[in-house]
Amino acid sequence: MQKALTLLALIGSLWACGGAEAPPLDVHSEELPSPAGEDSGEPFLSSDGDGVYLSWLESAGEGEHELRFAKWVGGAWSEPSTIARSERFFVNWADFPSVTAGPDGTLWAHWLERGAAGGYDYGVRVVRSGDGGKHWSAPWTPHEDASPTEHGFVATLPLRDGMGFVWLDGRKYAPGADGSEPTSEMTLRYRFVASDGTPGPESLVDGRVCDYCQTDAAVAASGPVVVYRDRSDGEIRDIYVARLVGSAWTEGHPVHRDGWRIEGCPVNGPAVAARDGDVAVAWVTAAGDIPRVRVAFSSDGGRSFGPPVEVDGGSPAGRVDVLMSADGSALVSWLERTGGEQAEVRVRRVTSAGGVSGSATLTSSSAARASGFPRLARAADGSVLVAWTDVAGERPRVRVQRLTLEDE
Repeated sequence: MQKALTLLALIGSLWACGGAEAPPLDVHSEELPSPAGEDSGEPFLSSDGDGVYLSWLESAGEGEHELRFAKWVGGAWSEPSTIARSERFFVNWADFPSVTAGPDGTLWAHWLERGAAGGYDYGVRVVRSGDGGKHWSAPWTPHEDASPTEHGFVATLPLRDGMGFVWLDGRKYAPGADGSEPTSEMTLRYRFVASDGTPGPESLVDGRVCDYCQTDAAVAASGPVVVYRDRSDGEIRDIYVARLVGSAWTEGHPVHRDGWRIEGCPVNGPAVAARDGDVAVAWVTAAGDIPRVRVAFSSDGGRSFGPPVEVDGGSPAGRVDVLMSADGSALVSWLERTGGEQAEVRVRRVTSAGGVSGSATLTSSSAARASGFPRLARAADGSVLVAWTDVAGERPRVRVQRLTLEDE
């Protein structure tokens, strides 16, 4: 069943800090039939310029799950296809699989697989397809470490002749090979693998980061950027950015110094989008015990960022995503609490000059973990697909909306 709803969100005043005119946001929203069945969740969206890939996990009964995907192209979904089926999938509301297209047409998928130790012993598995997902390679593990610790929260980087993978790596939570005591520090690591499956060397991006926050990555004109939540010695957990220059990562530096000191991980990572030399980063912070969703822009490929703009409605649960538009503005989504466990998926348009549109509410949702992280991707015709997990019924299900921004 499809439903159409036109949401007109206009702001009548100037942005208080920057004085920039707020961009209008005129959105036509249509719910699409979802290719995912009941008992599905953990959606992920990606675009290849021709269409949009939706991937998700779906229960297959008797403790098994399937990683499935479908492509939105030409105004319809392709027939859903199963990439892998296993009883060893690590299924987690915040750490979800993905399907991403490389520039050469190769498809890449990743999922998480539980180890023998149970609990948070899990690793990353990667497969690739050269025929649009009809056949997949044998699984490959990007991390050389096989300790019974966490390896996940993967971000992908479509590069010229292959795919880059960034992940959180918990090897420092295990005793060293020399018998040294664990330091209980999460690290951020990277590895490239060519389209033919040939891997490059594994490299360290940051030696101490937040434990369970999502990472994200994008390719700007000057090269790849990755964003993540850092963890200082004083437990400040602000959002950092690192850039891949040649074959080496720059030292991470803060997108903005929020100064959020928190003893545990908030499980609420940042999102990044790039278009030419422009980069936009969205994130949630609760510095000073005040939750806020912020967006900051860079015009130099992530080397430096302007002051952040606040976009939430006053009670955000975070779970952000962001897309860049042709005019240099960003479309930001987040989950806004509306009372108790009730929440809404909302979007705003933000300009690099500080202009903020009114917000548009796309759907009611829940702040419970099971509702997951709403995802955005842009289709070939300029429309935007939004995927989220609907937990309102007895059985969760991935749902999808198509947004048409009237002035794009």
